[in-house]
Amino acid sequence: MGAPSVLPLFLLFACCWAPGGANLSQDGYWQEQDLELGTLAPLDEAISSTVWSSPDMLASQDSQPWTSDETVVAGGTVVLKCQVKDHEDSSLQWSNPAQQTLYFGEKRALRDNRIQLVSSTPHELSISISNVALADEGEYTCSIFTMPVRTAKSLVTVLGIPQKPIITGYKSSLREKETTTLNCQSSGSKPAAQLTWRKGDQELHGEPTRIQEDPNGKTFTVSSSVTFQVTREDDGANIVCSVNHESLKGADRSTSQRIEVLYTPTAMIRPDPPHPREGQKLLLHCEGRGNPVPQSSALILQHLSRHHWWDRGFHRLPAAHPAHLPRPLLDPAQRSTLHFEAKSVTQIFGFQPAV
Repeated sequence: MGAPSVLPLFLLFACCWAPGGANLSQDGYWQEQDLELGTLAPLDEAISSTVWSSPDMLASQDSQPWTSDETVVAGGTVVLKCQVKDHEDSSLQWSNPAQQTLYFGEKRALRDNRIQLVSSTPHELSISISNVALADEGEYTCSIFTMPVRTAKSLVTVLGIPQKPIITGYKSSLREKETTTLNCQSSGSKPAAQLTWRKGDQELHGEPTRIQEDPNGKTFTVSSSVTFQVTREDDGANIVCSVNHESLKGADRSTSQRIEVLYTPTAMIRPDPPHPREGQKLLLHCEGRGNPVPQSSALILQHLSRHHWWDRGFHRLPAAHPAHLPRPLLDPAQRSTLHFEAKSVTQIFGFQPAV
C-alpha cells in the first residue's frame, strides 16, 4: 500500500486558502490582479512537496520572517521592517492590530496616506506610519504565505507626551517664616510621568507623584504638592515644577512661579570716605534692605571735628551746623532710627586727627 493519500485534503485547502491580503478590506480595495500575487504553485508540484517533504524542511528557519518591537512618540513616525531569508517565491505582508492588511508586497491594501512603502524586495518589506496616534498602538503582523504560513509580530508602543505643568496655590505675597503649599499638575503622559520640584538650583522634596487615568483610558494626569517655609532670602525666588518623561528625550518641560516675601527692613550705615580725617567733609549713607523697600537717607558733616560726638545714642551737632542734618532725621519720630544709625557708625569708623 502506497503513501497515504493527501490529495482530497490538499484540494480542500487549495480551494479555500488565499492570502490574507486577498480578503476584501473595508473600502474594497483588493482587485483581481492583487489575488494573482498569492496564486498557488502548480498542483503537481504542491502535491510532490507535500507528500515527500520532511517535517524538518517544512519548519525550516530560513522561511521564518523576523522583525522587531518599536517605540514611537505620538505624532512621530515609525518604520516597520520585516525580513526573510528564503521567501519560497511568496510575498511578505504587513497587517495592523485589527488584522487589516496594510501592504502585500508592494501593493497598498489600506487607503491611509500616513502609511507608505519604504522598501519591497523578495527578502524584505518595510513600511512607515507617520503622525502616529495613540490608537495606532498594538501588535503588527508580518506574514509570508508559504506552506505553512509563517508570521512574526512587532509590538508598537506609542508614548503620550505630557503637557506643560501648571502650578497653583500661590497667593499674592507671603510673610517671612510663613509656610506655603504649591500644587503642580500635568496631563497627557503615557506611561505616567514624574514631577519634581526645585527652588532656584535647590531641590525641594515634594509629595510623591499622584497618578490618575485620563478619560480616554490611555494617558494619565499626574500631580504633586510641595510645602515649605519661606525666608527673606526667598524673596524673588522661582519655584520650578518639572515633568520627567521618556517621550521628552531629555528636553526641559517645566513651569516656574516667582514668589514675593515681605520682611522687616535692616539698616546699614556706610561712611564716605570710609576713614575720615578731622576737617574733612563726611557723608553718611543710611541704606535699608527690606520688602517693601524702605526709604534711604544721608547725613552730611561739612567740617568734621572731634567735637562731633554721640551721647546716649542721640546725635548732637554744634549750634552752627543744624542745617547739615536732613529734615527727616531731625523729626523726633526718627530718633529710634538715628539711635541705631549712630551706634552703627561708631562701629564702622573712628576719627583720625589732622596732622
